[in-house]
Amino acid sequence: MVVQEFERKQLLERIERDGATVGMAIPDEITVQGEAIDLQSFVFEIKRRDTIPRGERERVDRAKKNLRRERIERKDLIEDGEISYERGEELAEAIIGIDRALNALEQLGPADLEAEAKAQETADTKRWMKFLRKALGHEDADSGTGRAGRGR
Repeated sequence: MVVQEFERKQLLERIERDGATVGMAIPDEITVQGEAIDLQSFVFEIKRRDTIPRGERERVDRAKKNLRRERIERKDLIEDGEISYERGEELAEAIIGIDRALNALEQLGPADLEAEAKAQETADTKRWMKFLRKALGHEDADSGTGRAGRGR
């Protein structure tokens, strides 16, 4: 039996509710774009690190993009699909699990931003020190900008 319109609305309201992910576990495994992913172990593997290396950051960004796409596809099935209420329930549970995983992965951002800010500050300091050395004439004669270049 196809899901009734009021049931469809209840399912959609459930997945969009603030706090829907509270108390929800990240699914052990989920099929995303036809590929089975050990979602829970992936999220925990990434979260246990203090910072995410650049190569891993790309992997995390790709995973988040694929999870968002999968969420949209599953939500579209609830909205417009010829599905049973039971199938709608399964989809809603999966969507909430995806949201839980996305929330966990999104929380990695500030740690990443802090590392980026620190790296940027270090680079700025190095540039400033190089500028000061040049301005004060402490660069070597090869650069053509130090005191040795002016003493003609």
